[in-house]
Amino acid sequence: MKYKIFKIMGILNVTPDSFSDGGDFVDLHQAIKQVDWMVFNNVDIVDIGGESTRPNAPSVGLDEELKRVIPVIKEIRKIYPNLTISIDTTKYDVAKAALDEGATIINDVSGLQYDTKLAELAAQYDATLIIMHMKGTPQNMQDNPEYEDVVNEVYEFLDHQKLLAQSYGVEKIWIDVGIGFGKKYKHNIDLLKNLEKFNALNCPQVLGISRKSFIGKMFDIPNPKERDLQTVLLHSILLTKGIDIVRVHNVEYLNYLRKIILEFN
Repeated sequence: MKYKIFKIMGILNVTPDSFSDGGDFVDLHQAIKQVDWMVFNNVDIVDIGGESTRPNAPSVGLDEELKRVIPVIKEIRKIYPNLTISIDTTKYDVAKAALDEGATIINDVSGLQYDTKLAELAAQYDATLIIMHMKGTPQNMQDNPEYEDVVNEVYEFLDHQKLLAQSYGVEKIWIDVGIGFGKKYKHNIDLLKNLEKFNALNCPQVLGISRKSFIGKMFDIPNPKERDLQTVLLHSILLTKGIDIVRVHNVEYLNYLRKIILEFN
């Protein structure tokens, strides 16, 4: 059984209300301290978000989101000029400001459903665009989402949005099935069982399962911060399905896993 050698994308939420670490890194000093820890643990990408996308999270205004993320990006770029930075946003102006400060990846959880100009922007800056599947919005996505065939419906969405992005000239596209974004427990499990199907889209695949509620349900762990061990154990199985990038809170555990894979592959 062969594993693809994957990249680690570390999550840095500079928000007061993210589901797992809301409020932990709103202070610039604490945010940079977290980046230092990620770099020590061989993170490849730091994904910075200034608006929570947890279920029922309130939306954040443009000025507030800029105030949260841009100083952090500026400071990271000064300290770590070669570190790859991703901006987790659905707003054109936030993405543009982040790219102007040195980010090279736009992580759009709406998958271009909110603003197709993000594709124009990615093409203009030759940035990577992450297209994720989300059914609904963070405010309503968990209000009884239904699918006839979740795997095929998510596949068709990602295929359509990939072609849309390419029509704007985007050359570097990654895809994400959007675990936990408008999906019930069974939907998440069905997608995870079939991740290899999405390799047919010929785009690097991002896996974002870290600390998510389906893990809490599977193992009866209410506190998201106590789900890191289970998160890495699931990765040890799912990484056989051709995953290219793992997006996680605890980069240390995934760094250990990658070292083991490198040793035994």
